[in-house]
Amino acid sequence: MKKWLNPYFLVAIIMMLLGTVFSGTSNVLASENNEQTSEVNLKVMTYNLRYLNNNDPSPHTWAERLPAIKKLIRMERPDIIGTQEVLYQQLKDLNDSLPDYEWIGLGREGGNKGEYSAIFYNENRYSPLEYDHFWLSDTPNVIGSKSWGNSIPRMVTWAKFLDKQSDQQFYVVNTHFDHQSAEAREKSAELIIEEIKAFDSELPVVLTGDFNTSPNSLPHQTLTSDGAFSDTWDTAKVRMNENLGTFNGFRDPTGGGPERRIDWVLAKGNVVANSFEILDYYKNGQFPSDHYPVIVDLAFPY
Repeated sequence: MKKWLNPYFLVAIIMMLLGTVFSGTSNVLASENNEQTSEVNLKVMTYNLRYLNNNDPSPHTWAERLPAIKKLIRMERPDIIGTQEVLYQQLKDLNDSLPDYEWIGLGREGGNKGEYSAIFYNENRYSPLEYDHFWLSDTPNVIGSKSWGNSIPRMVTWAKFLDKQSDQQFYVVNTHFDHQSAEAREKSAELIIEEIKAFDSELPVVLTGDFNTSPNSLPHQTLTSDGAFSDTWDTAKVRMNENLGTFNGFRDPTGGGPERRIDWVLAKGNVVANSFEILDYYKNGQFPSDHYPVIVDLAFPY
């Protein structure tokens, strides 16, 4: 006697088979989507915040400037801030004032001693995967070391970040070149080029800093030659306040003019600079710092 399948059982089998087919199709489409280009949009600021000292007269004491700096950062909401010249107390004050941010850094003389080249990042979106420091000297792994005619130690702080939204990675390198020794600035540029060779070459790198020299200088040429970095001032689709410099000295609204554009955001790899701006924010005769910050909107297509 022939046995016939229960019609309800037959329908269940057909639905299960169709589900398998569509599931396979869905997996293929998901795989194809994963292979498509994704993009990380990153708003980067570089800012020399002027170290805390007792010689700056009102209204440029640190206590008076801190609210203005906090207001500026909250207005612009950068994702990453490369800071220069900050002392540990200033870092604590900033950390208390900017609850969405964390920072990475080390004093240039080790521990919390001396000025930092600290990197602030929006911890809601980015996680540091690796970070380290090196000194701008013949012995870059020796804390507080100096060479090449500079009287104070100079250093680099770097970090590899994960963008939590896209699951993509990138590097940020932050520094402060010497203000006296031209040789130190030139060799510092060469050392940075050498040190970043250890980075994953597939990932973009952003270099922020106060370089204490003009964009026509040898350090700038070294950093932007032979496919090293590009200056986002040159590559940005939109440039704002290009007639300004970045060192206002608490008194010069022009920032010293284009030849005093000493604070740079450089980029390496597959990076698109959508906009570049020197932020000449000041009010009632008060400058938040003796440098203007630079802010750049970047995109990393992966």
